[in-house]
Amino acid sequence: MSLSRSPSPNKGGGWSSPGLATNFDNLSGRSTPRKGYGEIQMNGGVDGNDASWATAKRRSDQVNGYPSFSTRNNGFFSRHARQISRSLPSFVKGAEKEKLGRGRWYSKNGSRPGRILGFLGRTLWRLRLRLLVVISFILAVIIFYVTPMHRAYRKASMLGGGSKFVIILAANQGGGVMEWKGPREWAIERDSVKNKKKYAKKWGYNLEIVDMSTKKRYAHEWRESWEKVDTIRNCMRKYPQAQWFWWLDLNTFVMEPSYSLQKQVFNNLAANTYRDINIYNPLHIAHPFNNSQLDPDSLSPVGDGKPSSIDLIIPQDCAGFNLGSFFIRRSTWTDRLLDIWWDPVGYEQKHMEWEHKEQDALEHLYINQPWIRSHTAFIPQRKINSFPAGACGDHGEDPRIHYKEADRDFVVNMAGCEWGRDCWGEMYNFRELSNKLNRTPWEKFKDGISDRIKAMKAKPEKQEGKS
Repeated sequence: MSLSRSPSPNKGGGWSSPGLATNFDNLSGRSTPRKGYGEIQMNGGVDGNDASWATAKRRSDQVNGYPSFSTRNNGFFSRHARQISRSLPSFVKGAEKEKLGRGRWYSKNGSRPGRILGFLGRTLWRLRLRLLVVISFILAVIIFYVTPMHRAYRKASMLGGGSKFVIILAANQGGGVMEWKGPREWAIERDSVKNKKKYAKKWGYNLEIVDMSTKKRYAHEWRESWEKVDTIRNCMRKYPQAQWFWWLDLNTFVMEPSYSLQKQVFNNLAANTYRDINIYNPLHIAHPFNNSQLDPDSLSPVGDGKPSSIDLIIPQDCAGFNLGSFFIRRSTWTDRLLDIWWDPVGYEQKHMEWEHKEQDALEHLYINQPWIRSHTAFIPQRKINSFPAGACGDHGEDPRIHYKEADRDFVVNMAGCEWGRDCWGEMYNFRELSNKLNRTPWEKFKDGISDRIKAMKAKPEKQEGKS
């Protein structure tokens, strides 16, 4: 009985399909068989109607196989391939492990630098998210400071607040009454203007450079120094969004451009100013008033004591008020003050007595008008208006007035340098000192190397001089 597992209609099993019993070995594929399927005799003497399962499977393997290819070890190298491969030298240890570690920086049993690099690589991979955050933050900071973005931030009123401040610089570009200036005067003006432009640009402040040349405001007077009062009023009209106006004379120089006005003065106005003039009173003004008919604020030495009521901030030098550097705020009180301060009647009556012109006029108003005192505050001289050693130097250096390099004072004012001192020499020295104090780390490194080279060259010269 046949061992075929497939059902067969024939007795004794076997396949009735003649296709499984066809001899394809002698067919070229170019013509059809000449004999019928039932007439073809298979090898082994079994005809197509009596094909068993084993015979059909054996013939099928022969049809689907590759008779031209043999895998038998017929050649020398085929029989001895394994022995030959074992006898060859091995150049790479752990080849399989190397395949598994392909794409990495090093193999596990590599050199020490490789292991170090691998350790760093794995560490960086584990910390990749944190590193991405740190790198993004660093790039954001670089972009913020390299591009004008930081200036826009500092200038915005809701962010840095720079637009709330206006720097007014009296340039006197016309040359004054004589309409003439020498090379030193032009050099002073150039350095001063450049210094203020750089500072205003850094912090987003508005800068108004005013030509303080003589203007004949009225038919009977020349009021060259008094122009600052009228100039402040014009600037308030030009910058309606600004709150504070900082007046600077031409002979001033910002020594520390890294100090902002907010940090230096306005972020803590109560601590940086004082209302009671008796704290430092070179004019010996009686304060406060003793008239019982005045209101409590006028009778108080500090007014109402609120920083919000301060509208005028001025420093005092050895001789009294100094208006080379002072602040004034936009307010109704300020409009009233400017009207009275600029009053031509007062100028006509007192201008021969007031040596310091508008400065003496303000002192006169402070002494005689109670409403002036309640909105006026004073600031230490060295906060915004340090003097060089030559100014107010009759009694030696005063730690409350004169510039101190060790304390990195904010602004220096060469006040009175045109009277017996060298204005250009002082301006040049302070400019060079400011550049030295505000060097970058790279500039300090270069200067240090340069100084060492100069010192090494100087030693042989000294030895030659001694010999």
